Amino acid sequence: MLFAFLCKDKPGHLNVRMEARPAHVEHLNKLNAEGTLKMAGPFLDAEGKPCGSLVIVETDTIEAAKALADADPYAKAGLFESVEVKPFNWVFNNPGA
Repeated sequence: MLFAFLCKDKPGHLNVRMEARPAHVEHLNKLNAEGTLKMAGPFLDAEGKPCGSLVIVETDTIEAAKALADADPYAKAGLFESVEVKPFNWVFNNPGA
């Protein structure tokens, strides 16, 4: 099943994002190599700067998805103001459909 992580950065934490980015990318690369990561990228503010993240993973349960969200280096660094983990149905332009 697919799950979407809707992550909102804390205001004024762009420096935290940039410092944790290499570990975050390494984490996502590992999930991608395992076939767990389906897509990911940042939300952008009006100035084009990252202000949050959208990550979509495939896991068996929402608990497993939440564990992955908690394991993200961005989450561990305290970047996020909020993280929602929601079941996701990829209907249009799904390359696996």
